Amino acid sequence: MSHPDDPLARLSSLEGVPSAFAAARDGIDAVLRDRGLRRTSPATTAESLLRGAHASAVLEGSGSSLAEVRAGTADPIAVDAVRVSTGLLALAPTLSRSPLQVLARLHTLAAAGSVDEDRLGRPRDAASAERLQGVARLLSGPSNRPALLLAAVVHGELATAAPFASHNGVVARAAERLVLVARGVDEKSLTVPEAAHLALRPAYESNLRGYRDGGAAGVHAWLLYAAEAFAAGAEASPLRREAE
Repeated sequence: MSHPDDPLARLSSLEGVPSAFAAARDGIDAVLRDRGLRRTSPATTAESLLRGAHASAVLEGSGSSLAEVRAGTADPIAVDAVRVSTGLLALAPTLSRSPLQVLARLHTLAAAGSVDEDRLGRPRDAASAERLQGVARLLSGPSNRPALLLAAVVHGELATAAPFASHNGVVARAAERLVLVARGVDEKSLTVPEAAHLALRPAYESNLRGYRDGGAAGVHAWLLYAAEAFAAGAEASPLRREAE
């Protein structure tokens, strides 16, 4: 039973949200089931993570192509995003137990060499620390919370609060993917939500602004957008290419 003050319980009952997330989950399950019947290899997960890192880096301002990322000749932003993706899955088991530690680690991976060491993994100020505490409470909450809704809200909070000194978008998108892994939606991290956000970039960026500035209506619109993006992220999975 949800606590009456549970923000996710309120959000999960907004008009159109339950059906949108149910459809997105069905799409994810279909891709993972229908195209993942063969034993998936670590190489498929690595490819998904690489594609996600490239897309996240472009959204953060990188000018590197996927080919350059694959070849190891990408610009610093893309290198940072790849470093996050490389360390991401190891953090899944501790996400609900030690969410603040995991979020700090994501920023440390992303920003190593870019900001002073004493700012790695640390909130920018007291207000940022409070927002991070709020995200941590969501992540450590009951495991029966809708995983896609949780992932969307964590993403929106981190991207718009910008609690760290740098790389907040990269951290937000990595945390979103990590929730999908840790909550069992996509345990092998085979979908590519970051690629969906890049493909839908105008809607992605405008809905994030709405989440930040648009009150309840902005949050509602972000959730409906996120459901669309999760479904598109499933279609961007490297499993699709392998099945063709």
